[in-house]
Amino acid sequence: MSGWDKFVETFFNAKVMVKYLPDILSGVVVTIELALLIVVTGLGAGLAFALLRSLAIRPLNWLIIFVVDLFRSLPPLVIIVLMYFGLPYAGPAPSGFVSTWLSLAFVLMAFSEEIFWAGITSIPKGQWEASRSTGLTFGQTLFNVVLPQAFRLTIPPLTNRTIAITKGTALGTVVAVTEILGQASSAMSNSYNPSPLMMGAAAYVVLFLPVVVAARWVETKFAWKR
Repeated sequence: MSGWDKFVETFFNAKVMVKYLPDILSGVVVTIELALLIVVTGLGAGLAFALLRSLAIRPLNWLIIFVVDLFRSLPPLVIIVLMYFGLPYAGPAPSGFVSTWLSLAFVLMAFSEEIFWAGITSIPKGQWEASRSTGLTFGQTLFNVVLPQAFRLTIPPLTNRTIAITKGTALGTVVAVTEILGQASSAMSNSYNPSPLMMGAAAYVVLFLPVVVAARWVETKFAWKR
C-alpha cells in the first residue's frame, strides 16, 4: 500500500464514514439549533443594552459597562464550565445545551453591545439636535434617524464577531453537548480512526462557508456608497 493509500485509509475511510454519518448529521442539527439561539438572543440582548445605555442613566450605564466588560474578558469555555458545574450549587442545574447556549449568547451580547453602542455614538450630535428641533421625540430620533445609520456602520464588525462566536459551539463538547465536534470525537474514539473528524470538519465548512459568503454580501449591500 502506497503512502497516499495509507493517508486515504486513515483520514477518509469510506466504511467508517458511512457508519458514523448519521451521528455527524445529528450533530449538525444540534449545532444549527445552538447557533440560531445564540445569534438571536445574543444580538437581541446586545441591542437592548445599547438602547438602554443611550438613555444616559448613569447608574444603569455603569452596570451595563461592568456586565459587558466582564463577559468580554472571560474566555467562553470558562463561562460554560462555571454555568454547567457551578450553578447547580446555587440551585439551577442547566443542561449542557442550555449552558453552552447561554454562555456564548452572553459573550455575543457583550461584544455586540459595544459594536451597537459604537455605531450609535458615531452619529454626529448635530443630527440628534436637528431631529429634535423638528419636533421628533428622543425615541423617534433614535429609531428613525440614528439607528438606520448606525446599523450600516455595525454590519461588518457585527457579522465577523457573530461568525466567530457561533463557531464556539464546539466548546459544548466539554459539557457533553452532542454537536458536530462532540459526535465526531466520540465516533473517532469508537472507531480508532480520524475519518469522523474529517467529516466533522467538512460539516463545519458546509455550514459556515455559506454564512461567511452571505455576510460578505450583506456588508457590500449595505456599505456606504463611495
